[in-house]
Amino acid sequence: MKVFCGRANPTTGSVEWLEEDEHYDYHQEIARSSYADMLHDKDRNIKYYQGIRTAVSRVKNRGQKAIVLDIGTGTGLLSMMAVTAGADFCYAIEVFKPMADAAVKIVKKNGFSDKIKVINKHSTEVTVGPDGDMPCRANILVTELFDTELIGEGALPSYEHAHRHLVQENCEAVPHRATVYAQLVESRRMWSWNKLFPVRVQTSLGEQVIIPPSELERCPGAPSVYDIQLNQVSPTDFTVLSDVLPMFSVDFSKQVSSSAAFYSRQFEPLASGQAQVVLSWWDIEMDPEGKIKCTMAPFWAHSDPKGLQWRDHWMQCVYFLPQEEPIVQGTTHCLVAHHDDYCVWYSLQKTSPEENGRVHQMRPVCDCQAHLLWNRPRFGEINDQDRTDQYAQALRTVLTPDSICLCVSDGSLLSMLAYYLGAEQVFTIESSAASHKLMKKIFKANHLENKINIIEKRPELLTTADLEGKKVSLLLGEPFFTTSLLPWHNLYFWYVRTAVDQHLKPGAVVMPQAASLHAMVVEFRDLWRIRSPCGDCEGFDVHIMDDMIKSALDFRESKEAEPHPLWEYPCRSLSEPQRLLTFDFRQPVPQQPVCAEGSMELRRPGRSHGIVLWMEYHLTPDSTVSTGLLEPVEDKVVPCAPNPECADPPLCSRYSCSVFLKPDSYSVVTWPPKQICFFSPLQASGLEADQEGGSGARDLLHLLMLFPQGNCCWNPHCKQGVYFLNPTLDPRVPLLGSPRAVTYTVEFHPNTGDITMEFKLTDIPD
Repeated sequence: MKVFCGRANPTTGSVEWLEEDEHYDYHQEIARSSYADMLHDKDRNIKYYQGIRTAVSRVKNRGQKAIVLDIGTGTGLLSMMAVTAGADFCYAIEVFKPMADAAVKIVKKNGFSDKIKVINKHSTEVTVGPDGDMPCRANILVTELFDTELIGEGALPSYEHAHRHLVQENCEAVPHRATVYAQLVESRRMWSWNKLFPVRVQTSLGEQVIIPPSELERCPGAPSVYDIQLNQVSPTDFTVLSDVLPMFSVDFSKQVSSSAAFYSRQFEPLASGQAQVVLSWWDIEMDPEGKIKCTMAPFWAHSDPKGLQWRDHWMQCVYFLPQEEPIVQGTTHCLVAHHDDYCVWYSLQKTSPEENGRVHQMRPVCDCQAHLLWNRPRFGEINDQDRTDQYAQALRTVLTPDSICLCVSDGSLLSMLAYYLGAEQVFTIESSAASHKLMKKIFKANHLENKINIIEKRPELLTTADLEGKKVSLLLGEPFFTTSLLPWHNLYFWYVRTAVDQHLKPGAVVMPQAASLHAMVVEFRDLWRIRSPCGDCEGFDVHIMDDMIKSALDFRESKEAEPHPLWEYPCRSLSEPQRLLTFDFRQPVPQQPVCAEGSMELRRPGRSHGIVLWMEYHLTPDSTVSTGLLEPVEDKVVPCAPNPECADPPLCSRYSCSVFLKPDSYSVVTWPPKQICFFSPLQASGLEADQEGGSGARDLLHLLMLFPQGNCCWNPHCKQGVYFLNPTLDPRVPLLGSPRAVTYTVEFHPNTGDITMEFKLTDIPD
């Protein structure tokens, strides 16, 4: 059966009604889920298994039957662990029906149907009693309801209800306890994700400074956490101001409350500075003694950096204080963690809130509009002075004293640059009420409210009257639009340019004048895991889950790119970057599709996990802004930072990064008296280091010169598109032949704004 679905097209800007398969939402949900990532999280799986074994043993040692309640069972993995550990029966709760159906099949395939009952309900709807879903309360509670913030997926209300209605008093719980940690830091880079900095513009009349409105300065910011791979933030990007502070713990074996609460920790600053950002993470202890622990700590706070587990379903948290505050070494302060049923936030106080009686329980809410319009990367992009300087320099080459400028980008400062650099008149289109309100505040703070005209309407509805009867001689865009998810969605600028064509003066300049789509074949260090089949997980057959994900991907997602901020996900280039398509903004959108076919030769050894795609905007013939690769790929050995596994970092051919994670797919070659780390087994094959270090050393140096890294530096303000090559994502399956190239077919469809693509590995380069 087919159904009609409405969607806003991010590229064309139109609202469309599409005929979709009735299972479209289901396929999308499965394809974009984190199930594969969780199943690949070996540290998580092992710790849960250990905790379940000890919990079942404690119940059995008391002479009781072990009755397990597994909330959020997913594949049924934890329930199968419990039965294998000796549990008498498990009730596995899963609210998502397709997942519950899969769990039933997985449980049956592994031979546990007689001891595991899968219940397709939300846990708060489960009943207990002779005619209920469970005949009696459970005495072991097993859950995995956590997100990066710990409580953001409703863990507290679910636990609260379970203790009241579904489990026995003082039951065993796996995990037994969770503890949230925090560390106060000063970081200009991270603070730039939350506040608007003064923006400097060099003009013929001297320096002009765009200042943020007072409302932005006072605004506490967005209430949501910023979850990132904190291990990819360089330690040079922040100054630690406090020790790691345990902020609060939750004992899951006892009654849990979802009511709002606060917890304060007194500390003495390790250094003087500006308190701006709180870095936070949590750990879970699977047993009452705390011997079985699974931690999300970043490398500098981890007890075993060598055993650091990569995962994407749980990361680390960045919180922004409502205001930056100076702190002085030698004084005493209190860091306060607040939470309600779903959200955590922090404040800094000079004395304990218990002493002064002042506790701000209300969740912070943005009242300046900026945090509603701009996400964290967008704040960073606007605060990037080098980027601003590049746009200003390009503007100087196209502006004339009689320029009539029209700026089209959501909440952009480009119109202010045009005015300061000498345009005669500047108009800016802000199609949303939020962006209109925000830009009005920014213009007023800089005394430009009567200098720049804001037009609040969709560009295609623009009239001559809106432009005061004038023709536009310079059409400007960054381009940036809040509806864009993939890099090419900002091609909406091209559609806007086409819609306002009648308002352009003959010979009008468009900046950027063109855009191009680029691609490169890469080997990911870790990101491939989110798409890799699992097969067996801790001895349990989960092929049904693999097949379910594959089927969902094959429905559509396997031939689409998905957005990822690749500065958080290191990768190596295996091919040179290649331009695939070019879009000429000086002309309207064409009627016919724009197509390209070709191949990218693989120039470096490695496993071709996927294709990275990004856009480059050609502001002028001499100025290009990239949303992807920022620097040429490095074809040289770059020493990595000190690595506990590598005795000779200068000779280490791994990634150049602050720390290297657990090397499951990497080779370590002994070169007495040292260990040398290679990026992949292919690089280490055939190397025989003799005991004297003679020919072995020569072979080693030759190998390092022969296999360059291909390090990539990505734009940190943008997400890039990633098209995964499915045949390479299962490390257990050897590739057939020796792929030498990736062929591609890419097509831009003007009527929909979509870019369809297909990439394939091949043995024959073009």
